[in-house]
Amino acid sequence: MLKFTRWLLILVLLLSACAPLRPVFEPPTVQVTSFRVVQTSDVVPSFEIGLHVINPNRMELNLEGLTYQVELEGHRILSGATNKLPVIAAYGEGDILLEARPDLLNTLSLFSDLIRQPRDRFAYRLDADLDIGGLWPNIPISKQGNVLLRGAK
Repeated sequence: MLKFTRWLLILVLLLSACAPLRPVFEPPTVQVTSFRVVQTSDVVPSFEIGLHVINPNRMELNLEGLTYQVELEGHRILSGATNKLPVIAAYGEGDILLEARPDLLNTLSLFSDLIRQPRDRFAYRLDADLDIGGLWPNIPISKQGNVLLRGAK
């Protein structure tokens, strides 16, 4: 039993000695910079979502992937994923532009609500997970706001 306790003490000391070697990591800040309807020749509009990422760390962020879901007026109409993401330099910033096409059935439900109650401004909610790779956990992003239909003031 004494031998086991001695090995356990050595292991604890080694692990505590290595703790300062682990780099301190601050999650990046993610801002929604744009959310707009894009004109298309299709009946169903497309959306463009701009994100701005600020890296407060001394190491670059090699972004692996991003998954996202967007609700308009409580209807989940957009979802997707991308791996076409920039490398964000240490203490740097970068932009991500998502081009999303809506889910047809949920969009029809939204249009049905719009017919009953027309409006030119939509409440949106963006939920996303940013994968920064390595052993770091995904960074959850949740933003809310309003998007204006084109031509509306």
